[in-house]
Amino acid sequence: MTTARPRQTGDAVVQLRRLAHGRTGDKGNRSSISVIAHRPEFWPLIVDQVTEDAVRAQFAHRKPREVRRYLLPRLAAMNFVLDDVLDGGVNDSLNLDTHGKSLAFLLLAMVVRVPQELLALLPGEPP
Repeated sequence: MTTARPRQTGDAVVQLRRLAHGRTGDKGNRSSISVIAHRPEFWPLIVDQVTEDAVRAQFAHRKPREVRRYLLPRLAAMNFVLDDVLDGGVNDSLNLDTHGKSLAFLLLAMVVRVPQELLALLPGEPP
């Protein structure tokens, strides 16, 4: 694992979606969310900042019982497993909006810091 880099004055704050895309699935009351870096250069930043604690905070309103992160460095990806975040699961929940793709979008809305030297690599609108 990498060591967190100190915050620099020139860092930009952007949504994680600028650095990565996501996939998600659910089984019962468990959600699995993958985060895949758009570029290998973004991988260390994602590992440093998209931690179990940060994801737990992002999903605090869903009150996950447990958040586990699995790193897949050869793919520049990670997978999060969140327990008890789906209102009992698809068959038990009256709130279907909390399932599937919407949880990946919630995670990708998380903000991360990007150093100046990587800003030019970001796709989309400027930070």
